Amino acid sequence: MRTSLWRQRDFRLLGIGQGVSSLGTWVSSTALQVMAIVTLGAGPLEMGVLAVCSSAGILVVGPIAGAWVDRLPRRPVMIAADLARAMVLATIPVAALVGTLRIELLYLAALGTSSFSSFFEAAYRSYPPVLVPRERLTDANGSLSAVSSAAEITGPPLGGALVQFLSAPIAVALDALSFVASAISLAFIKAREARDPSAPPREPLLREIRHGVAFLAAEPSLRVIALSGVASALFGNFYGALYVLYGLDELGLSPVLVGVTVAAGGVGGLIAAPLAGRVARRWGIGRALIGTRLAAAILGFLMPLAAGPTAFLFLLIPQLIGDGLATISIVNAVTLRQLLSPSYMLGRVNATMHVLAFGVGPIGALIGATIAELYGIRAAVWVATIGIFAGTLVLFLPSPLLRMREVA
Repeated sequence: MRTSLWRQRDFRLLGIGQGVSSLGTWVSSTALQVMAIVTLGAGPLEMGVLAVCSSAGILVVGPIAGAWVDRLPRRPVMIAADLARAMVLATIPVAALVGTLRIELLYLAALGTSSFSSFFEAAYRSYPPVLVPRERLTDANGSLSAVSSAAEITGPPLGGALVQFLSAPIAVALDALSFVASAISLAFIKAREARDPSAPPREPLLREIRHGVAFLAAEPSLRVIALSGVASALFGNFYGALYVLYGLDELGLSPVLVGVTVAAGGVGGLIAAPLAGRVARRWGIGRALIGTRLAAAILGFLMPLAAGPTAFLFLLIPQLIGDGLATISIVNAVTLRQLLSPSYMLGRVNATMHVLAFGVGPIGALIGATIAELYGIRAAVWVATIGIFAGTLVLFLPSPLLRMREVA
């Protein structure tokens, strides 16, 4: 019987801090969009620019963030990123209070928070090996993923309620405070990071970034995981642009039922994430990663087949069960990055994966919308489903992944 990692003080503080800040991020995401539309009268163009600013920081700053995270202790980087995000967001309620709120400030806030989030993400994904032994890494990543799933479930409705009853600026102010709470939680962690004695001498920043990309490209298992992840992000973002429209217009579901299917994805992730370690110990980490991803991709074919009385069920199953299986796969993929990457390279590897996923996301949404416009929404959903399945097959390319038994 394994002792719960939540009994470990430092790990509990990391999870609490991440949970609070993740919840706040979902709240402010809702609040910023409502503020732009209702308060500032933003139209489609302005909302598009706001979305671009939310991604641009990750794309531009992500590679730099990974290199800096590898140069510095991870915990101070996370604390600094939390406080920086809090200060950026605090400008919005202040501007609303004094009557100087403009759409350009929302653009800058979205750009700033996404930029500092790049630093936090690279450090956060590299930090669990500091707190837990190798044999508990999958359990740790699964527990932290469950926290993120819980925030995903509760954040949007909470954000909507706060905006409705308290106002959007106050909702954003609460998010700023959530980042402060996260920083305080991290500050109380007692574990200290030891510098990797095998780390090479520091080089110019751009050269170190290239080393990180080269390592990811050269390591066979990480390479196929990265290629598969890019395909999943590209085609998966078709759904981001079309899912609600598909459920409402194509399938004729009510807004409530579509909302239930969306929420089911978070519920599936919340239930499945803590099981990732158990599945990996039973089947081996490589087979667990590939098998759950493949099963999720196969269930995805129910979505384009949805029609008539079974439409709701055909959407619900891939969201609830498929997203749960995909979560297990993702948790094991994160663990493999931590196991296969030298500690002095882990920040760059995590940042590169983060940038790849977010880099193709907007492209996928645009391609999906274009296909839907030309050939219909269902055709675009078929392309997305086939594309995700093909991306899963990339995991079967020659690599040691299938034979990997070691699990944390």
